Amino acid sequence: QVRLVESGGGLVQAGGSLRLSCSASRLTFSMYAMGWFRQAPGKEREFVAAISRSGSTTDCADSVKGRFTISRDNAKNTVYLQINNLKPEDTAVYYCAADLTSQGTLVVTTRLEYNYWGQGTQVTVSS
Repeated sequence: QVRLVESGGGLVQAGGSLRLSCSASRLTFSMYAMGWFRQAPGKEREFVAAISRSGSTTDCADSVKGRFTISRDNAKNTVYLQINNLKPEDTAVYYCAADLTSQGTLVVTTRLEYNYWGQGTQVTVSS
């Protein structure tokens, strides 16, 4: 069964940076489009960023553009989320997800289209 494990979360001050990682196993990683979502307490899980199979196409939510960058290393079966200039409203559990159905340069921004999910990593931003 596909396994996704997030890491890199933590407690940081506003204005700081983090790099989240998601290590994938038991899958042919390059066949999956990948994404990051987040869920704050009392809120629905929301799209953050997505990347196509090869990494040639990326997309980010408007609320994080300019601060969040998604990337992947298919040789390491890992997708990353670089987060800069953190804000208290970025506090959430961050999840990575894998989608097998999207092909080529497509990115997936819809939560329901993803097939597999990790357990999440907590990011807490203090003001």
